[in-house]
Amino acid sequence: DARIVEACQAFGAEVVLTRADHDSGTDRLAEVAAQLGLASDAIVVNVQGDEPLIPPALIDQVAANLAAHPEAAIATLAEPIHEVSALFNPNVVKVVCRADGDAAYFSRAPIPYARDHFAREGGGETLPADLPALRHVGLYAYRASFLKAYAGLSAAPTEHFESLEQLRALWHGYRISVTLIDAAPAPGVDTPEDAERMRKLFDRAGNSE
Repeated sequence: DARIVEACQAFGAEVVLTRADHDSGTDRLAEVAAQLGLASDAIVVNVQGDEPLIPPALIDQVAANLAAHPEAAIATLAEPIHEVSALFNPNVVKVVCRADGDAAYFSRAPIPYARDHFAREGGGETLPADLPALRHVGLYAYRASFLKAYAGLSAAPTEHFESLEQLRALWHGYRISVTLIDAAPAPGVDTPEDAERMRKLFDRAGNSE
């Protein structure tokens, strides 16, 4: 959007305007990598617009994680889920990891599902103490070589149902390394109510300067 270009140029940011017909943010980022002529081994961090309060240290962390795992095409972050409401909230994306720390699957559904616990009366009000439930934090680092290949990948059958573009990478066998973080970043923007809350937060910050 030209308004975003103008806003970014106003504070000196380098801006690339992409096409309007991309299906996902990863498709858009692939165009950016192509426009900039990035080397195949370059690491690109995608900070999504719905996570405006991501601490800069997490951006460094996800990039360092990908650099430390040359077998992975993507790196991302996750944090433990402690509230049952978050596990069952479809706006909170969950990730289940393999023994090596790579992602096995992402879903908006409550995974892993504690069948016996939730089947008990009152079980739906709490989480089992040892349930390895993780919230995916929407911050990605990519190798430019993967971004170049992404446009040619067919969509995963699960991708459209879950509305999660990272499932395409898993479907085609690419590895996604997940780093667990202890300190949860501030909540992102998933709903119109979240957007209004964020506007008020920035207004208060601006008025305090």
